[in-house]
Amino acid sequence: MADVARAAGVSHQTVSRVLNDHPNVRAETRARVLAAIDRLGYRRNLLARALVTRHSRTLGVVSFDTALYGPASTVYGIEQAARAAGYFVSIVSLRTIDQAGVRDALDYLAGQSVDGVVVVAPQRSAASALADLPRDLPAVAVEGGHEGEVPVVCVDQVEGARLATEHLLGLGHHTVWHVGGPSDWLEAEGRAEGWRTALEAAGRPVPEPLPGDWSPRSGYLAGRVLAREPGLTAVFVSNDQMALGVLRAFSEEGVRVPEQVSVVGFDDIPESAYFSPPLTTVRQDFGAVGRSSIEVLLRRIEGSGSFPRERLVVPPEFVPRASTSAVT
Repeated sequence: MADVARAAGVSHQTVSRVLNDHPNVRAETRARVLAAIDRLGYRRNLLARALVTRHSRTLGVVSFDTALYGPASTVYGIEQAARAAGYFVSIVSLRTIDQAGVRDALDYLAGQSVDGVVVVAPQRSAASALADLPRDLPAVAVEGGHEGEVPVVCVDQVEGARLATEHLLGLGHHTVWHVGGPSDWLEAEGRAEGWRTALEAAGRPVPEPLPGDWSPRSGYLAGRVLAREPGLTAVFVSNDQMALGVLRAFSEEGVRVPEQVSVVGFDDIPESAYFSPPLTTVRQDFGAVGRSSIEVLLRRIEGSGSFPRERLVVPPEFVPRASTSAVT
């Protein structure tokens, strides 16, 4: 920074003001400093800056299995929102979520002097691990369950499943079968709850749900079973990838969608509009989740004192397409 000051013919403090976008710098002086920075190839020492300001302008993100559409889209939304707020992001992606893994990830990020962390915690084990967060580290959980003091930002999974199920009942289907997600995922729990609640509220039978693991293969195996179920006319599948597998199984078994069976998924992955037939589904606004989680985190970083525990819920959106139709 001293070299930049000499090259630009200004003081060290003026260079600092330019780097921090201080308004009290003349445009001509700012241009001269920026030209010197470019000419000398100057790069800020973020560690030194963090020691002085006590802020690194970096946020940590702990995530799990970013090969899945939901977690990957959530992390992308968080990263974009953080950058828009002027923060860099350091991401730790864990192969499996458990208390030890989350604790190690948080220790690593704390060692990088991050200003706060977002933990994408879609599994119950991850939500439990949040109880070990250091008291002085601002944090937010995404899909983090109900326990503990960490604020949570989530999509209303129960409401999304209710919308899907009520759509099918409104088309005249007597009941709706369900292909669920993994039992330890909070999102799968919420979607199963919304499906069951909608059926019970309508006084309809609640079939035994079929298990899945989010993969198209698990949906395909469930679809092979469902295709042989007498009287079945409607299925709510807990994510779009499994719904793709269900559609493939129905096609192989000669079950026509939507003429014989209506199918609804969840997530609205980019490919779902191009399934055969295009898939009716429930959209999650991952951009809104990212913006909301960063807003909550920055309030905790920039504030002082204690904060009430927050739970910010992002509403889902129902997306009707050609995979559902009225009972004839």
